[in-house]
Amino acid sequence: MLTVGLTGGLASGKSSVSAALAGMGCRILHADDVGRETLQPGGEAYEPAIAEFGREILNDDGTIDRRRLAAIVFANPERLAKLNSFVHPAVFRREEEFIREAAAADPEAIAVVEAAILVETGSYKTFDRLVVTMCDRETQIQRAIKRDGMTRAEVEARLSRQLPLEELKKVADYVIDTSGTRENTLAQVQELYRALRSLRQ
Repeated sequence: MLTVGLTGGLASGKSSVSAALAGMGCRILHADDVGRETLQPGGEAYEPAIAEFGREILNDDGTIDRRRLAAIVFANPERLAKLNSFVHPAVFRREEEFIREAAAADPEAIAVVEAAILVETGSYKTFDRLVVTMCDRETQIQRAIKRDGMTRAEVEARLSRQLPLEELKKVADYVIDTSGTRENTLAQVQELYRALRSLRQ
């Protein structure tokens, strides 16, 4: 089985690329979704996060206000590291479980883990291949504003905490530029899929 890490900066097109790969038959795990689940009531990071950041991060229904929490942690690298220490262990366990399950179900599978900070955590080294999505910074900003309802300042604060694209590209085996049309992105993903499949032959 081939394991592939898929990463990129905020709103750089990771989800579009992973959706295309899923349509081509790859098995996909969205690690960022797993991370969000850990912060839901009953999740592994829920109580530690409240203990660390206080009950002011909670909505009236007891769920964590992710935007409020993000405003705290993205302004302070030490507090971001603390939050990650609650979330990441559970995410890494789920990734390992996903890869085991994929290998058991189909030894010829291409198992893709989509995650925002594979390079920052060093976990990209555990994959056979690494794919990085990219687009120009202004496109990232506009996509994030439209998708997440964030302000420009919030987006720029988030981007400032992520590795520069050039650093990601240094360790990438493949780069997908999502700045253009959907058709252009899909053509790149099709080429990527053919390259990955050739590694299984």
